[in-house]
Amino acid sequence: MIVEDQSEVIKFLSGARAFGIGGDDVARIETHISIIFLTNDRVFKLKRAVKFPYLDFSTADRRRAACEAEVAINRRTAPGLYRGIVAIKRASDGSLHLQGDGEPVDWLVEMARFDEDTLFDHLAQRGELDRHDMENLAEAIARLHGMAAKRADHGGRSGMAAIIDGNAETFDEFAEGGLDPAEVDRLNGECRRLLDDMARFLEARRAAGFVRHCHGDLHLRNICMYGGEPTLFDAIEFNETLSNIDVLYDLAFLLMDLDHRDLRRLANIVLNRYLDITADTGGLKAMPLFLAIRAAIRSHVNAAMTATLDDGGDGEGRRQEARSYLSMALAYISPPPARVVAVGGLSGSGKSRLGRELAPCMGAPPGARLARSDVLRKRLAGVPLLARLGAEGYSEEMTERTYRELYEEARTALDAGYSVVADAVFAKLEQRQAIEAVAAEARVPFQGIWLEAPREIMEQRIRDRRQNVSDATAEVVRQQLAYDLGPLTWPRIDSSGPREDTLSQGLRLLAP
Repeated sequence: MIVEDQSEVIKFLSGARAFGIGGDDVARIETHISIIFLTNDRVFKLKRAVKFPYLDFSTADRRRAACEAEVAINRRTAPGLYRGIVAIKRASDGSLHLQGDGEPVDWLVEMARFDEDTLFDHLAQRGELDRHDMENLAEAIARLHGMAAKRADHGGRSGMAAIIDGNAETFDEFAEGGLDPAEVDRLNGECRRLLDDMARFLEARRAAGFVRHCHGDLHLRNICMYGGEPTLFDAIEFNETLSNIDVLYDLAFLLMDLDHRDLRRLANIVLNRYLDITADTGGLKAMPLFLAIRAAIRSHVNAAMTATLDDGGDGEGRRQEARSYLSMALAYISPPPARVVAVGGLSGSGKSRLGRELAPCMGAPPGARLARSDVLRKRLAGVPLLARLGAEGYSEEMTERTYRELYEEARTALDAGYSVVADAVFAKLEQRQAIEAVAAEARVPFQGIWLEAPREIMEQRIRDRRQNVSDATAEVVRQQLAYDLGPLTWPRIDSSGPREDTLSQGLRLLAP
């Protein structure tokens, strides 16, 4: 809660003269822990004098340390945005200023201003985020996690228990936020039960280096396009328990945020590209718990905001948001059962596109693991996903290794409780039988789908591709047309029509 009166400082910063510029009062944005003041080319963030179970900004010294930490941490991913910290000083005549001598009374983080229209939550609201944006974002997150310091002194069972306990404490503090106490108790209990069930698993991930100094607050409002690239900013600096976490718990906030906005398809794209890069499919076992905890945090934050912000009459809206997130959290801890869908067909038949569209509709949120042979081939070759392989990358031996890796990736996802979409040509009978056997071993339903289209359509699709992992060419299509497919029992779909028709037919095959 608020523990110090900052009204004088806030009034000073709200005037343009504070920043040496003309004009009227500066624009500002408020959250429950910060107030952000916007000038033409700069942004200044004041940390509120608040104290919560997970955060302590109760003194000016604490706020200064938090400002310094924020700048250092965020320069990992957004060095061009974070300029430094600025002191708010009191002159001898009692006035406040940002320049010259005086006793510091509070502190600001200074940032370069970017185009707010490029914030990912704004882009999402306008429907302007596409698959390539999501893939590039996943790569940026994977880079951060790759460089982040390993923190074996955090995370694991104890780290997640601290977050769950903190959630419960904050829920209790803001019980007047319009939440059903029985649902809150059920969520807290189920999260603790799941945590006990996977305690050894989380400890093994900590020992293996998956707990790192992450972003910690990775949602769409903390991502923008800067310099033409997705840029992560506003990472958590105020609580090591919330930032030194499992990398998939870090990612889970973004996935949950997309899901909350009815953008599960984009969430699934982010998840799969991240796993393509990191090969961390086994970690999916913890994802339902991670998603539930992330939704719980947003629930109690919205409940807290009804008490700490002047909402201009929007208190009921925030209470509804709190209830919505609570419902999501409860759904995450009871995911639907897994299944396997294999999508085969010659290059250019549309199998990868269909697989990508089916995956969000299957199993535990945000959908199935898309195990794509083109991706796994690049992983085995040790090259970037968009690098082109030479002939050696498509030898018979390499193709056999790729299919073995595909089956193993599917087994790993199924062991974690997640559905699988297997995307490959599957030109040989034994390949189709092998993926069916993976489903049988896991005792989950299986559905094979074979896509086909006229040669000229497949060739044109290949010529139209951009930023695609596949190395297929029109010549490859002509070679594949000569394959002896053997007995083909999978349902065939003519994919030459509109993609919506192909997807509709695929979804009908998945119906119970």
